[in-house]
Amino acid sequence: MKSRRNFIKATVLCTALASIGLASFGAHAADTIKVGVLHSLSGTMAISETALKETVLMTIDEINKSGGVLGKKLEPVVVDPASNWPLFAEKARQLLTKDKVAVTFGCWTSVSRKSVLPVYKELNGLLFYPVQYEGEELEKNVFYTGAAPNQQAIPAVEYLMSKDGGEAKRFVLLGTDYVYPRTTNKILRAFLKSKGVSDADIMEEYTPFGHSDYQTIIAKIKKFAGEGKKTAVVSTINGDSNVPFYKELGNAGLKATDVPVVAFSVGEEELRGVDTKPLVGHLASWNYFMSLKNPENTKFVKMYQDWAKKQKLPNAAKVVTNDPMEATYIGIHMWKQAVEKAKSTDVDKVIAAMAGQTFKAPSGITSTMDEKNHHLHKSVFIGEIKADGQFNVVWKTPGPIKAQPWSPYIAGNDTKKDEPESK
Repeated sequence: MKSRRNFIKATVLCTALASIGLASFGAHAADTIKVGVLHSLSGTMAISETALKETVLMTIDEINKSGGVLGKKLEPVVVDPASNWPLFAEKARQLLTKDKVAVTFGCWTSVSRKSVLPVYKELNGLLFYPVQYEGEELEKNVFYTGAAPNQQAIPAVEYLMSKDGGEAKRFVLLGTDYVYPRTTNKILRAFLKSKGVSDADIMEEYTPFGHSDYQTIIAKIKKFAGEGKKTAVVSTINGDSNVPFYKELGNAGLKATDVPVVAFSVGEEELRGVDTKPLVGHLASWNYFMSLKNPENTKFVKMYQDWAKKQKLPNAAKVVTNDPMEATYIGIHMWKQAVEKAKSTDVDKVIAAMAGQTFKAPSGITSTMDEKNHHLHKSVFIGEIKADGQFNVVWKTPGPIKAQPWSPYIAGNDTKKDEPESK
């Protein structure tokens, strides 16, 4: 009789809990916060983006082990837009409407980001974008944790023109044919002209995504460089095309002492598939390098190496960290801090709480989210490729630089606001 009464009580209790959404399934759903991961795991951009997916999962694991966010565990929802720009928008809509994610970490190319922007604006979603880009954009629903042009491209070209950088007088602007390289090179061309460089001393070339035959272009670069003035190449090649480009650079014997190449989309991860010995001395401009020596970076690198072994990633013993991985890591931790400050995952409340967030980054710098413009204040480092595929830092800014989303070298930008519209 007693057991029957207990059974009836339990049944009534379960019914009551179910009616307010606290039955076991509902409690499980309520006790997690879903996080979208929107990166290409196949196609031409997988060479770069797969590591960012792993960085998100690693950081979620780190946060969950330390108690989660607002007492809830983070639950990743991973999708593969497969380097297909329209598919990015479809997957973004799925994450927001079907999976009900509180935030998305994703995209690499600007064309993928441009593809998803209307979706995040329409549905008032929240996107953290972790890669250097061309600027000329400032959206309420996006936080940009990669570099704006004044935090990467402009300092790199200034370095090339300096005595330490070789005093280049001619420039090859070489990129993949889409919005980021074309807009960045528009800014750089205007900047170079402001420094007295003529159009005749600027060569501009573009190749499609997935391009693999660089013999003709490198022959043109050698000819351009052989006309009497010190020449440098500024590369905005993206994705797996970097592998044949650097291989051909080595095959052609184009050394850094002859024609230095500074890259904005090549880091430690992209160099893993290349024989770097012929590339020693060529350059990359970033806000982080794996080779930086400080306690935060030592912890970050070890965490990723341990994660790679635990997850049995390909070539786990040789994994590397890079700038967009650091920017991803910063973004997730800042979002966590903002959610805890707002005591809510509500998008508008989190956006307000993001202003002024700080985080001691693996670069060794305390990263600050600007109070208004949704960009990080970032230090700039220029590194030379070493024979082991790492970088030796040869130049850095004295401290963090505030991002300029609207380049002063583009006409009309002086009237644009340095903060996103509220709607």
